Amino acid sequence: MSEQILESEIVHELDISHIVIEDDTPVDNIQFEKQQRLLVEPLYSSWFPAEPFIAASNVGLFYALKQSAIVPDAFLSLGVEVPEDLSKKKNRSYFVWEFGKVPEICIEIASNREGNELGSKFKDYARIGIAYYAVFDPFKQLQNPDELNGSLLKVWMLSGRHYVELSPPFWLEEVGLGLTLWEGEFEGVEDLWLRWCDRSGNVIPTGKERANQAQQKADRLARTPP
Repeated sequence: MSEQILESEIVHELDISHIVIEDDTPVDNIQFEKQQRLLVEPLYSSWFPAEPFIAASNVGLFYALKQSAIVPDAFLSLGVEVPEDLSKKKNRSYFVWEFGKVPEICIEIASNREGNELGSKFKDYARIGIAYYAVFDPFKQLQNPDELNGSLLKVWMLSGRHYVELSPPFWLEEVGLGLTLWEGEFEGVEDLWLRWCDRSGNVIPTGKERANQAQQKADRLARTPP
């Protein structure tokens, strides 16, 4: 006997035709574009968690059908995968109702005082349940006693409905990664960068760094007498 599906049980796809998911707004500047990439590329090149993940920068985070997106400079969401067909509108942004969860962490990089990193975004991320929120202020745009107060990096963890500030070193237990400031060269630019790290504080290498490390190891072995 074939099963009959009641009309009330049919799940209809949400209509998102009215939602603007790409507004062609450029990134802030070259340094910030590199910083955003440095928060994404190493995870795909050199991080191997037990579950799939999505790491992205400047992608709209839609948490409610009738609300505008929040656009983190970078985010990481565990236990989800990038859909295969990115030609479909519902697969090109992070729609919470499609993925079934919010990201574990959102990161903002302050380029001026217009981003509301410590204002509306801070409140919104807490309200929608983002477990960790980080603000990196490389140009010291948010420095006064009521804001970052001399710190270039601050990280908060959600406790109940409110954020509690963490103390360095910043280890994010629910993510299995840490955040650290690292001074060095990335793509020909010497600067202070925000990077992911392991529990010991070792940065997660980019694909190029990982290849260089492997080559250096091979060279040392080649020079070692048999």
